[in-house]
Amino acid sequence: MAELLYRVGRFAARRHWTVLGLWLLALLVGLGTFLGFSGPVSSAITIPGTPTSAVAAQLARDFPDASGGSGSLAVTTEDGAPFTAAQKDGVARLLAQVGTVDGVRSATDPFTTQAQLERSAAQLVAGRTQLDQGRAALAQGEQKLAEQQRQLDQQRAAATAAGAPASAAARFDAAQAQLDAGRKELEAQRATLQAKAAQLADGARVADLASGFRFVSKDGSAAIAPVQFDLPTNEVPAGTKTAIETLVARAGIDGVAVYPSQDISQTVPSVLGPGEVAGVLVAALVLVLMLGTLVGAALPLASALLGVGVATLAAMSFSGVVDFQSVTPVLGVMLGLAVGIDYSLFILNRHRTQLRHGMGLHGSIGLANGTSGNAVVFAGATVMVALLALNITGIPFLGLMGTVGAAAVFVAIVVATTFTPAMLSLVGMRVLRRRERAHLPGTAGAPGADGAAADGHGATEASAAAHRPPQPPVRPMRTSRALVTLVVGVAALAVVALPALQMRLGLPDGSSQPRETAAYKAYTLQADRFGDGYNGPLLVVADLPRPVAQDGLTAEQAAIGQAIRDTGDVVAVVPVSASRARDALAFQVIPKAGPNSESTATLVQSLRALRPRTTDGGPVTLGVAGNASANIDVSQKLSDALPLYLVLVVGLSLVILVLVFRSLLVPLTATLGFVLSLLASFGGLTAIFQLGWLPSVFGVHDPGPILSFLPIIETGILFGLAMDYQLFLVSGMREAWAHGAPPRVAVQRGVHAGRAVVTAAAIIMTSVFAGFIFSHDATIKPIGFGLAFGVLLDAFVVRLMLVPAIMHLLGGAAWWLPRWLDRLLPDVDVEGARLEREHPLPDADPSSDDTPDVVAAADAPRG
Repeated sequence: MAELLYRVGRFAARRHWTVLGLWLLALLVGLGTFLGFSGPVSSAITIPGTPTSAVAAQLARDFPDASGGSGSLAVTTEDGAPFTAAQKDGVARLLAQVGTVDGVRSATDPFTTQAQLERSAAQLVAGRTQLDQGRAALAQGEQKLAEQQRQLDQQRAAATAAGAPASAAARFDAAQAQLDAGRKELEAQRATLQAKAAQLADGARVADLASGFRFVSKDGSAAIAPVQFDLPTNEVPAGTKTAIETLVARAGIDGVAVYPSQDISQTVPSVLGPGEVAGVLVAALVLVLMLGTLVGAALPLASALLGVGVATLAAMSFSGVVDFQSVTPVLGVMLGLAVGIDYSLFILNRHRTQLRHGMGLHGSIGLANGTSGNAVVFAGATVMVALLALNITGIPFLGLMGTVGAAAVFVAIVVATTFTPAMLSLVGMRVLRRRERAHLPGTAGAPGADGAAADGHGATEASAAAHRPPQPPVRPMRTSRALVTLVVGVAALAVVALPALQMRLGLPDGSSQPRETAAYKAYTLQADRFGDGYNGPLLVVADLPRPVAQDGLTAEQAAIGQAIRDTGDVVAVVPVSASRARDALAFQVIPKAGPNSESTATLVQSLRALRPRTTDGGPVTLGVAGNASANIDVSQKLSDALPLYLVLVVGLSLVILVLVFRSLLVPLTATLGFVLSLLASFGGLTAIFQLGWLPSVFGVHDPGPILSFLPIIETGILFGLAMDYQLFLVSGMREAWAHGAPPRVAVQRGVHAGRAVVTAAAIIMTSVFAGFIFSHDATIKPIGFGLAFGVLLDAFVVRLMLVPAIMHLLGGAAWWLPRWLDRLLPDVDVEGARLEREHPLPDADPSSDDTPDVVAAADAPRG
């Protein structure tokens, strides 16, 4: 690979206009395919095969009127007064227009529906009054009948005592028959009243269960207008939601504010906002300070932007045929910018070192591409493997995110090893500071000089060596310092990781959106005027053991609804409908707390485990659907997939590092360091975004659960970056040790050779990731923080502090490897040492701290 990259680098240097033209063509082709084939992206996150998806399928099959996704419009008067008749009419006209939007099944007028509920309650009261009146009339009839029976009995007795004729007895029998007929009529009335009483009782129980549900607030100043879609919420076309938002914006109802809920006003995050641009500017400043030349600083930025453009356009070209989650392309941009800058920087930095040592331009470009470029390929492949491994979780949107991220890294690798050499050839010696160019021999560093300077003979060698200042001797750190560093570093990471013990996973709801958005205003309005649970209603389906009769439907709804409410943390249980065969019943359940609360998650699990009984004692099975339930299922499945993925990544890191460093203890310490930094980054995430620490700094106004897929994504990305850090520093230690330096001296040589570039690269990557912290999107913000914080911890605490301390304490034992394993392992020449021996630097000095081997290791990319 090193030899191939060497040839690629020299070709790109000599044919730089051809290479640049091909990349421009690739960018134009990507733009064309994006314009021609791209489709909409969605902010909804779904996973097939969850309990919620099964219930949703049943709803679509058996409850056509209750199937499909839903959202709402939160409506309120601006002055807090009750709605006027004119305002109610304006809202009704708006909802009538919303109901005509393609993809909308219905838009419910809250005022009409609330009036119907109140009429139903009044009818229930009237029915009770009529029942009481009927019972009173029945009692009077029974009393009158009893009096008539008493009188008839007295008359019969008197007539019998007087010896009345047979005709009198017949008359008494006829009267008795009339009384018996009246008694039967009263019995029939009694049965009717009892049936009505039972119906009223069932109706009263159902009404009581639903009494906490309202469409209009009690003070009459706010209302909720449900909007039902033909398709599930995550499948509703973006055009449908946009049309609703447009109608709301144009409504112009005097004194009334209308806010679409998050299910309607979901926004797609911007790929590059002000925060992201600021992060790139910080990276540019670091490059200028490190390289001392604007031309040199511009090259990594140009490479990264080109790679991001090509990768993003290519990925989004498939959004018309593949369901893209809105955060997917943003993640690709994050990775493309960060690794694109660093990968190009490492090749550039190697090239600058070689030019200062007197190597010719094209020869230096080829060698830099073959050595540092080879390490770039290895480092990028490590990150790609970690990202592609997300496909083993069995979660489609997560696998797609990993694939798109891996594609962005792949493009960054290709750009770094082709576009960067071409640009280096184009700018020539201007990648060096003016003072550095002035110290070069007369013609040795001129563009295209591949003669004596490239070969490293004669005056070039002597002159370049004469201008290099003498290197001070390297002294190993004190053992006491190494012990203190290890103990303090591990303790600090452990303390930072403590909040992770409280981590809960979830998905963003309206409360996590920026305060100025309609989604946030709708969420807070519903929570304040109606209750938190109105933002996350549950749809419960009860499967009955046998179909229920029509006249027994209300009784079954009352019995099952009561069992649902008795689980606790329930505000209202509203019967929705029965299936066509009346073998299943649907209920809308309003929980007490919001969709991301622990009590709502517990309620969902309790309802799924509940086995209520029908009126005749038959068992009932409950299923739960709805947005809150779907979010809970997604979070649970992602949480279940995390341990498997973590084991895979940790195992992979051990195998890769054993191959690279031919050691058992070095990979073990590297992996433990990665786990420490990962857990500490989880702790920081939990403290900031869940526990609400430093809210004004990070713009977290309503803390909530950690984004459910963030731990897996962060594990994959930080794994790749941590392994690059390890390669970056420890390779220099290994090469110094292999050249005969004492183990502890080799540790310091590796640190001295790589710490400056590690620091710069870590700051660059952190600034790029940190730029996304200030995104307005609730999904992007924690991803940016988690990656930025994780990079800081892994680079500055684990790799620059703990790893050198551990390597110092281990001494020569760090490089122990069983002989049988040494024979089995292939020779992985990550730094391109063999290529370097074939093309040595003109003034290579094995006794120096920046010998070719160590410098090559120091140029290995971090990610």
